[in-house]
Order: sequence, then structure tokens, then C-alpha cells
Amino acid sequence: MKLNEFNDKDRSVIRCLVSECKKCVNNAGKPYLTVLLSDSSGSLDCRKWEVTEDDYVTLEKGNYVEVDLVANSFDKKLQGKILMATKLDILTADYDELIAKAPVEVKELHERLKKYIAGIKDEAVSELTKAVFAKYYKKYRDWPAAASNHHNYLHGLIYHSLTMADLASHLCDIYPVLNRDIVIAGTILHDIGKTIELSGFIATSYTLEGKLLGHLSIGANIIHECAKELGYFAYDDLSEEEKKDKSSVAFHKKEVAIVLEHILLSHHSLPEYGAAVRPLTRESQIVSMIDDIDAKMMILQKAYEGVEKGDFTNKIFSMDNRYFYKPMYTEKEDSPFGENE
Repeated sequence: MKLNEFNDKDRSVIRCLVSECKKCVNNAGKPYLTVLLSDSSGSLDCRKWEVTEDDYVTLEKGNYVEVDLVANSFDKKLQGKILMATKLDILTADYDELIAKAPVEVKELHERLKKYIAGIKDEAVSELTKAVFAKYYKKYRDWPAAASNHHNYLHGLIYHSLTMADLASHLCDIYPVLNRDIVIAGTILHDIGKTIELSGFIATSYTLEGKLLGHLSIGANIIHECAKELGYFAYDDLSEEEKKDKSSVAFHKKEVAIVLEHILLSHHSLPEYGAAVRPLTRESQIVSMIDDIDAKMMILQKAYEGVEKGDFTNKIFSMDNRYFYKPMYTEKEDSPFGENE
């Protein structure tokens, strides 16, 4: 039985991952555990009410466990009650059964990325983009796009980035004043820093770099270092007379590096959301808006899971604590986002 198959009062012994575990105390001063269990079907918020010393070890974040679980409806949301838990050897786990992944096969995602990169006509943008992926592609392909909020599964980062590129491609057709190469490169590279910010796709957590630096600054530094290795800042070594020629290849390469760094530093739009600077080019503005659209649509997709038509979601913290109505006309709930050919 998978976690998404549980209904009110169902009980089963299942194998899953501990994605989160927090020690809590009730009003009577008695300890209990808040546990987020996950498998390939999704996750379920659970409680372990009768806690032993062994439970603190067994239910540590990242552990592969077998649990005796009963589901109960609480505040119009399903919640699990862990009756017993046993730690298992992670080497015996079947990852296809255990880990949620993007709704589009990774082979298709890989081919779509190759197509977008091949479509970049500007040589400087193309060379820099390829240099970044030459170093970080494997993690970029496998990593989640977040620890919890959106696209938090295997291949989530590449899936999120390509959905953004699909949106960007259409918007560049509508607004031809946008530089398509910069926008496409910006969308597929905007979260490259998450390959260092996040620990991986199993019980994802933030690394030391992630906590202290954040993926925006990490990503901008990746762009800067790759551009530096390619000689994109040779313009800085020119004489003052030579620097006056802003139409030179040397200036163009530096400008490409800087505007892409700017996209990565500004794509969260506001300082309170982690942006180092506000978007200050048309291309950075559109990438920031597209990122916000895709993230919010995925957050809503998760919030609507298990909600009946004609009912409301719970309040969503990351959406200004609003709750959302699920209209009766809702269709195609399982369709993946992005291009559907």
C-alpha cells in the first residue's frame, strides 16, 4: 500500500522514508513526534504519540523504515498515526517505490534540455551555458528544486527549469523585444545553485553553503567562475581607449556573463524573498515572473491533492495564508506541467 492510497481509518504496514521528524511536547508535558513520511506516491503528515528512546533513533530524518500506520481524518486533512516503527537497511530499498520523481521521464527532460541549448544562437551565451552544464549537469538532472515547497522530488530541478523555458519560449514570441537567448539561458540556469544548496533527493535538507549563502549567490558565483575560465572578462584588461568600443566581442562576452549573473541574483524579485538585487533588465524581470508562476502553480497542485471538487484547501503559508477553492469544472489534475505534445 502506498501513502497516497490511505483513506480515513485505513491501517497497513508499509515501507517508506522519514523526510522530517520533529520532537514536540503536548499540553500535558508529554513528548511526541511529528513525522513526515514519504514514498514514490507522495508524503503524509504523521504523529508518533507513545514515544520510546528507540523511536528517536528509528525515526530520524533520512531513515528507511517499516511502519505500522493507521490513517485518521483531522481538520479535513488525512493524518497518519504511527503505531510501531522499525529501521531498515537503506541498501535494501527499491528507489522506484520509495522516491517520488518528476511526472515526465528523465530521458524526455534530457532531450528537451538539449534542444533548448542547441537553439541558443548567440555564441557567447551558448558557450557559457554549455560550460556550466559540463560541470553541474548530473546533479542538475537528479536534484529536487526545493526541500519542501515545490518540485521537491527526483528530477524536480530540471523539470521546473524546463517548464519555465516552455513558458519563456511562448512569451518571447509574444514580446520579441526580449532577447530569447538570454531568457532561455536564464530560465534553465536560474536555480543551478541548488545543486550545492540542497543535499540531494533523499530526505532533502540544506547544506552549510545553502544555509549561509543561498542558491542565488551560489548560482551567480557558478556563472562568474565559468565565465572567468572562458576568458569572458578579458575586456577588463583592455586599455581605456579600447574599452570605448562597446560593440566589441570582448564587451559582449562580459555583458553576457553579467546579465546572466544578474538574472540569478534577482530572480526572487524582492529582498525579503532572498533576492540580492531587484530585476533591472527586461529579461531578468520576465525570468523572475515565470519562476513565480511555476512555483505557485506547483504549490497549488500539491495543496489540491485530496481536496474534493467544491471544497477548499487548507490555508497555504507560502501563498499568504490563503485557502483556495477547487471548482467543479476542475479537470486533468494529473497532467504534467510544461509542453504536452
